[in-house]
Amino acid sequence: MNKMKYDCAVIGIGRVGLPLSISMASKGIKVIGLDINESVIESVNNKIFPFKEAGYDDLIKKVDFTATSDYSILEKVEHIIITVGTPLMGHIETDLSYIISVLKRIMPHMNKGHHIILRSTIAPNTSVFVKDFIEQNKGYVLGEDFYMSFCPERMAEGKSLVELETLPQIIGTIDSNSKEKAEVFFSKFVPEILHSDFISAELVKLFNNISRYVHFATANQFAIIAEQYGADVHEIIDMSNYKYPRGVIPKPGLTAGTCLRKDFGMINENIPFTDLLLSAWKVNEFMPKFLIDGIKKRCIIKGKKVCVLGYTFKQDVDDARDSLVPKLLRYLYRENPREISIHEPNLGPKLENEYINSSLHDSLHDADIVIFAINHTEFKTGYNNILNKLNNNVIIADLWNISDRGQIFYTK
Repeated sequence: MNKMKYDCAVIGIGRVGLPLSISMASKGIKVIGLDINESVIESVNNKIFPFKEAGYDDLIKKVDFTATSDYSILEKVEHIIITVGTPLMGHIETDLSYIISVLKRIMPHMNKGHHIILRSTIAPNTSVFVKDFIEQNKGYVLGEDFYMSFCPERMAEGKSLVELETLPQIIGTIDSNSKEKAEVFFSKFVPEILHSDFISAELVKLFNNISRYVHFATANQFAIIAEQYGADVHEIIDMSNYKYPRGVIPKPGLTAGTCLRKDFGMINENIPFTDLLLSAWKVNEFMPKFLIDGIKKRCIIKGKKVCVLGYTFKQDVDDARDSLVPKLLRYLYRENPREISIHEPNLGPKLENEYINSSLHDSLHDADIVIFAINHTEFKTGYNNILNKLNNNVIIADLWNISDRGQIFYTK
């Protein structure tokens, strides 16, 4: 395999695979991208980064990197990095169909000596499943005919360029040859390597995400409790944390995204009873209804114009996958408002689910109710301008405390 045309191929050049590919290429690693989305391939080959990720618009123009949909290119690479995700099905069941689809595409082009690297978040024991799948379908033996490692990405969206160069890399393997293979490869572009086995590496990634998810659920539960008592949760949390060495309570918000909203289920599906993780999920998933219920306590939504500010899953990104805002809109629609108007500064005119992305002016015009769904910086810095565009007596729902008033629900 040492005479291959490319050092590695990255399968899935989305929000995990593409930043990784460009960063590796910038370190002199010969890498090619593989994807089934022809529009993404065309964009990448035209040196256009297809989504927001700080620093990569310029970097992609400087590196030697191309993409293709032709899996036969795998016969000319040494390392194969799989970045496709493992979604959660509707009834808390891990969906391995994306990984299985990729494995089936790989099999005709897999040769002895290939190193398979799993990169995205996966459920416990998925690495063993992949190993067994390859051994059964190719007749290969791990550590002799092929190599395999689980090396999770741990970057926050929007910070990949910095964190790829600063975060330690976890490498999970179960044989010494794969361990050595993975270390030699990753040492070319990561600052530090931590070795583990398959299951421990899988749990590291899940524990990182789930711990944040539970942490945020605590703040959201406190918001629900404070509302029940007519208190202001932001004021309470600020006082709780102020100059108190154990004051680490986070602020409430819509806790979502392709990792946080599903990763708990990869562990929870193996537990037949209600546990802490499922309870955290219930709390976080309740927050859209919490906002609608809070508005209903203060006014009738029926026949009113409602302006929803924000649509993506978190602050200042252009990624709406697993956002909680569509759920908020569905609850809102049940109340029969006259109009629902959405403004999302990080996306184009057409949103998913046939929603239209209106201008800030049009969204706010004659609105009776305004919901700050996401805490975009633009809303924070432009808050006074937003307020000035509103009529008097408009009901505002501000879970993120964008106003700095310390109140979730208030009237202009």
